[in-house]
Amino acid sequence: MLILGINAYHADASAAILLDGLLISAVEEERFRRVKHWAGFPTQAIQSCLKEAGVSLAQVDHISISRDPKANFFKKIKFLLSHRLKSSFLKNRAKNFSKVRNLREVLSLEFDLPRYQMKSKLHPVEHHRSHMGSSFFVSPFEEAAVISIDALGDYVSTMWAKGQGNKMKVLGCVNFPHSLGFFYTAGTQFLGFPHYGDEYKVMGLASYGKPIYIEGFRKMIRWDVSKGLQLDLNFFRHHNEGVAMSWEGGEPVIGTMYSQKWEELLGSALKNGEELTPHHQDIAASLQFVFEEIYFAILNHVYQRTGLKKLCLAGGCAMNSVANGKIFDRTPFEEVYIQPAAGDAGTAIGSAYYVHHQILGNPRNFVMNHSYWGPEFNQEDISKAIQSGEISDFGFRISDLPEEELIRLTAQAISEGKVVGWFQGPMEWGARALGNRSILADPRRPEMKDILNARIKRREPFRPFAPSILLERVGDFFENDYPDPFMLKVYPVKQEKRGLIPAVTHVDGTGRLQTVRKEDNSLYWSLIKSFESLTGVPIILNTSFNENEPIVCQPSEAINCLLRTKMDVLVIGKYFISRNGK
Repeated sequence: MLILGINAYHADASAAILLDGLLISAVEEERFRRVKHWAGFPTQAIQSCLKEAGVSLAQVDHISISRDPKANFFKKIKFLLSHRLKSSFLKNRAKNFSKVRNLREVLSLEFDLPRYQMKSKLHPVEHHRSHMGSSFFVSPFEEAAVISIDALGDYVSTMWAKGQGNKMKVLGCVNFPHSLGFFYTAGTQFLGFPHYGDEYKVMGLASYGKPIYIEGFRKMIRWDVSKGLQLDLNFFRHHNEGVAMSWEGGEPVIGTMYSQKWEELLGSALKNGEELTPHHQDIAASLQFVFEEIYFAILNHVYQRTGLKKLCLAGGCAMNSVANGKIFDRTPFEEVYIQPAAGDAGTAIGSAYYVHHQILGNPRNFVMNHSYWGPEFNQEDISKAIQSGEISDFGFRISDLPEEELIRLTAQAISEGKVVGWFQGPMEWGARALGNRSILADPRRPEMKDILNARIKRREPFRPFAPSILLERVGDFFENDYPDPFMLKVYPVKQEKRGLIPAVTHVDGTGRLQTVRKEDNSLYWSLIKSFESLTGVPIILNTSFNENEPIVCQPSEAINCLLRTKMDVLVIGKYFISRNGK
């Protein structure tokens, strides 16, 4: 049985394909379009998944989409009748919903396949059920509390359930217009970060400030045991003006969400490009503090409802790695699972598994232990890209090496302070580069953060870089030794180790770690192990292989990034490519 899952006409458009319940491939459309968070119909992602599975669209049995225009229909109508939203906003939403309903026609046109040849049964799956399915149904847990916390999807911002076996039972939800995700997005925009997906920047900035505006933010949002999540809507615009949203194919755009009352409470909003001050750092710290209060109130409420010690998390808010690192301290949960594409991209997988298990009743037979579900390129593909890129003309030396020598030379280059592009195996699924499409550097060098920003990344100085660490050595360097292969939790670095790895230790003494297990990525594990043999440190600085663009997907993109930046070395497949013969 083949099931194709799609996240379409929304940010982070994506696709995934299952064969008899096993995940074959999953990929975001942005990797092909080269536009961050690309929104629209994921034609190229679908093509990639079909190619990896070795099938055509005509062979697919079921197609799921992580939207259901009929979900919560009467609640939507009731809200629209009681609020006068802008006609342009209503027309935009109606157009978006119409595209979702006409999915079969769109597929027929995009893939030049007559509708009569499409045997697939179509399944619209509610947005948050897709989120929850993306976590629980691929988790190692037979039974768990399941929570999706997001901005908005199908008129819901938060949903929780009890997962057991191949079924989830929804226990409650929070409806529009109340949303923890909207609260954090409004704060992100207020701090001068206007682009879709900029929330992670606030997490980095928050560590530099003091939470002195807590009471102000508590006026905006609260959790009530009887009423649930409540926004003071006077501070927001989405419920009465309708915030402009663009999902038409390209970079997603969201209009301003905060009202004038934010400026009355906190001073003038920071415009994009204006200089950040300690005042803004304090706002970020306060925003993160209150976000965590509500986040943990929701988690503790669901624990009380289920009594289960295992937790599966999904939704955009589950990407808040700072909060995730505190779950064990702030809740009774003892085990946590978050898959690497916890945001909207992950709903492609979630809707597919919801169909496979919840609707069709199939037993579970898959656990997502790693993130390497994207396309892979063989040595012939890489060789052609190197030849067409004419790398040797730019003063690079190309060495074709056996694996053991490749690892040794790469570890040595990193230990000498060189910046290394690392392109290996299948591309990662999700927002993080996790050792197959990564830029690597020495975590022991305090100047490495500035070097990376000056020569390649060009990002804000308050944003930290992450450590990849051997799974078996986590407890030696971090206060918490719970594994996190997907770089979605921030833990305190042990006090005595912070001076040893300054390039990956944030200003507050924490690190957003990736634990690397040999069974999941033996090549990357061996590289870190080789670096440990040279330096005594089982950690490598890992950041995404890109330069203000989506993570590289194809060999040609890795080569182009090498040529236009000041990267020292590119290790691509079995080739070791060094600058100026070094």
